[in-house]
Amino acid sequence: MASVGLLFVGAVLFLNGVMLLGKIDFKAGAVFNLFVGALQVITPTYLIFTAGGDPAKILGASGIYLFGFTYLYVGIGLLAELDSTGVGWFSLFVSIMAIGYSIANFRILGDPPFGVIWLYWSFLWFLFFLLFGLKIERLTIYTGWATAIQGWVTGAIPAFLLLAGVWQTNVLTAVVLAAFGVVVFVALWPLTAGRSHLPSAGSTAGDDVTRGYA
Repeated sequence: MASVGLLFVGAVLFLNGVMLLGKIDFKAGAVFNLFVGALQVITPTYLIFTAGGDPAKILGASGIYLFGFTYLYVGIGLLAELDSTGVGWFSLFVSIMAIGYSIANFRILGDPPFGVIWLYWSFLWFLFFLLFGLKIERLTIYTGWATAIQGWVTGAIPAFLLLAGVWQTNVLTAVVLAAFGVVVFVALWPLTAGRSHLPSAGSTAGDDVTRGYA
């Protein structure tokens, strides 16, 4: 069940990345955020209630709420045309907690690949904090591309491999993920830094891109 939820985390990250790049109307994107946010609240609740008190299962499920509440917050905020500051500062909380979940995957859950993936998410949510909480608009294009790429690398592809029963939970997978992340996100910086492209796909969220969400 968690793998199905992860698949749609990949979908919403890709959609939100494209939205930041100005290809999707903010309010249109909000609807899908609400769908995935609801799924990512229902899923961990079910997993925790059926965990039989197993601390490892409860720990693994608890982090899903970070995504569920993010997407619900984003969806509601976009539809209500709220300022993005609240989502930005919540993203800082998520970024810090993601480091803890990364350590837990490495040391408690024995899952090095997802230890790396949680570091990906920590980095991405820190970008959301900088863009939406601190209003650093020059990060817009970089964050958009980083979000769209992470939708595939941390969500859709691992989820599909998990559902197909071929995901490899080993150190090699973790190393490949880490190397890919460093190379891609470092290389992306000089190509996108300083560009604060404003959404052009019929945005109704105002002229300031930081009123939009990731």
